[in-house]
Amino acid sequence: MLLSTRRRENDCHNATVSLQVARAALARGDADAALASLDALPETDETLALRAQAAYAAGRFEACVASYERLFRRQEEAGDAGAAAMSAATVALHLLVDSGLLAPVRGWVARARRLAGDEPGPVHAVLALVTTYERFLAGDPEAAAVAARDAVALGTAHGVAPAVTMGTVATGRLLVEQGEVVAGLALLDEVAVQLTGDELDAFTTGNTYCELVCAAQALGMPDRAREWTDVMDRWRPSAVGASSGRCRVHRAELLRMSGPADEAEAEALRACAELAPWMRRELGWPLVELGNIRLRRGDLAGAEEAFTAGHDRAWDAQPGLALLRLAQGDPATAAALVAQALAHPVELPWKERPPFGELRLAPLWEAQAEIAVAVGDAEAAVTARAAATGLRDLAARFDSPGLDAAAALAGGRAALLEGDPDTAAALAQRAVGSWTALGAPYDAAQARLVLADALAAAGNRAGAVLEWNAAAAAFTAYGAPVRADDARARTHGATGDQAGDQAGDRADVPTPATASLVRRGAAWEAGFRDAVVVLPDLKGLGYLHRLLAAPGVEVAALDLVGAAVDEPALPVIDEEAKAAYRRRLAEVEDDLAEAARDHDLARVALAERDRDYLVAELTGALGLGGRLRASGGTAERARGAATRALRYALDKVAEHHPDLGAHLALRVRTGTWCCYRPDPLEPLAWRLE
Repeated sequence: MLLSTRRRENDCHNATVSLQVARAALARGDADAALASLDALPETDETLALRAQAAYAAGRFEACVASYERLFRRQEEAGDAGAAAMSAATVALHLLVDSGLLAPVRGWVARARRLAGDEPGPVHAVLALVTTYERFLAGDPEAAAVAARDAVALGTAHGVAPAVTMGTVATGRLLVEQGEVVAGLALLDEVAVQLTGDELDAFTTGNTYCELVCAAQALGMPDRAREWTDVMDRWRPSAVGASSGRCRVHRAELLRMSGPADEAEAEALRACAELAPWMRRELGWPLVELGNIRLRRGDLAGAEEAFTAGHDRAWDAQPGLALLRLAQGDPATAAALVAQALAHPVELPWKERPPFGELRLAPLWEAQAEIAVAVGDAEAAVTARAAATGLRDLAARFDSPGLDAAAALAGGRAALLEGDPDTAAALAQRAVGSWTALGAPYDAAQARLVLADALAAAGNRAGAVLEWNAAAAAFTAYGAPVRADDARARTHGATGDQAGDQAGDRADVPTPATASLVRRGAAWEAGFRDAVVVLPDLKGLGYLHRLLAAPGVEVAALDLVGAAVDEPALPVIDEEAKAAYRRRLAEVEDDLAEAARDHDLARVALAERDRDYLVAELTGALGLGGRLRASGGTAERARGAATRALRYALDKVAEHHPDLGAHLALRVRTGTWCCYRPDPLEPLAWRLE
């Protein structure tokens, strides 16, 4: 008896110590250590709540939600209705923020309301917040606005700060969507000031920062988005969950505008890696951003891969996919794709882009005007004018410098198609100035190309050559060598036309300078501009040698790395996620049945999309016998291996031979297809041994 009592006392003491260790580990940000301590403890309300928090901080979203679900069942079975209601509301909030599956969110909200009763309290504030964004993402702004006011009022009355803060942000975003930009931005600025304090938890702070940046991006205000992203970036070490990955996507978006493009791509790839354990549908966001960046860099194969992967995640890849078809030389398909996207805008639950309203049409109109110039017929001129008018009206309504620049450029393109080069030049010049002021050199260079074409059409060839050269320089500095080459090619055409047939074979074509990359035993010797350096035997230098031997030819990364890609593939989804997806699929079916009974066709459509997504995820993840299928195919692993090896080698070249390194950094393209593109104005004659 005495031994049994002592054993129980020891067990209690050990459990108390493990619980204290877990709390301390979670407080200092060591989520893995907290989970390890909790593994030794039996399930109680407290350990389940701590396990959920630690799993979220450790990047295990499904484990977090599963712990809250078990906590809910324990509390409900024990008859603790108030606590169970708050757990159900917490599940709904996490699913809302990190899954984008609205049908399961509605199911958990219904459970929480059933248990919470009618007497207002903290749980009602959380439920009002969840309802705000559920309605916002479902495209019901009127109901979202009512719920947002309730969230702020209930949160204030019952001390639920997240409901107050995020309810205010939602109100601000809804005002912006309605065209009340000044009032909406004032609310968002007010929240941004509040975030500088320490009153809010990391979950709320991260999601609020993301909301602020999303609002600025949708409005075409990159300067404000940059300010808020910089603040979020400094806060990021405190981030939990998906906030860090979302911050990286915002950083990639801004780098896509400002350059350099290689840094933008690197940030987008890091964002994909960080968000992979989280909201699998939201992974489409950084994937499509990656495609946009690769498209600008001229990596068409890589852009195709990223856009396809984003589309597979039920994320809208337009207008990037249409612009990719344009770059691939198929303007007719590009025009059809963007026209379809404008006629039937995708209605999917995302907060990173406007889920409803005219602002979501702005990038589609921009692309439509650009594609129309390539089509070039009378119908295309009408299409371009309609797109320019749509953008002009948006810019006037929302008083946005980015939208104004886009409208000016689209107007210039339309005027060029209509045979009015003077108006085209004036509008394109305005776009150049606006994009330059906004810190968007690639977009400014795009506008310079339209300006140059307008000047050439008006007979001002000298002015056109000046703009083509300026565009080429801007594209080069940004990291878009293909676009730079295209701009330079136009200057040659213009010069040739001016000089006429007397130019003959163009005696001004530069004599190629010489460069070398030669293997010397267990080392490489690289020479350029009378300087020769010796480099270690790096795998990437072997890949570079192969590319230099076939200038301008795209070489598959698989061919470069051969059979050396032995990195292990990862499961598409793990067992925990698979079980969670099946639970959510059942919740979606329940929501579908209820929506059908209520004849709510809009809700049926959204729930069917949720169901289709979950079924696709499960069937894509499972192989024969229900086993998990691996992802990360050979081609993608080859891309990663080739890119890492080449970039490391190029860094070493730059370290030892800065001039040669600078040349190669601009001319070597990596991705699924790798290539060395010679500079047409400064060609190099390579000696390769």
